[in-house]
Amino acid sequence: MNKMIALGLSCLFASSLAIAAPVDCEAQALSKDGKPLAGAAKTASIKKCERENKAASCEARAIDKNGKPLAGAAKNSFVKKCEAEK
Repeated sequence: MNKMIALGLSCLFASSLAIAAPVDCEAQALSKDGKPLAGAAKTASIKKCERENKAASCEARAIDKNGKPLAGAAKNSFVKKCEAEK
């Protein structure tokens, strides 16, 4: 019973991190000096961050019907399709 509760709490925590990820892109838009970016540099930084987050989430979902991670061409195909849908 304790294992099931711990598993449920860990899943809840992991999902909350996944939901919060896109919000962090704006907070990460900083210059090398640590100052907030502005204008086109900020926009480019946010777009790059969101693109990387989207690719990472698609790679995490690249699982076959047996629950094993996809590899090679199957993984590449899945990731490209997943990114195109978002």
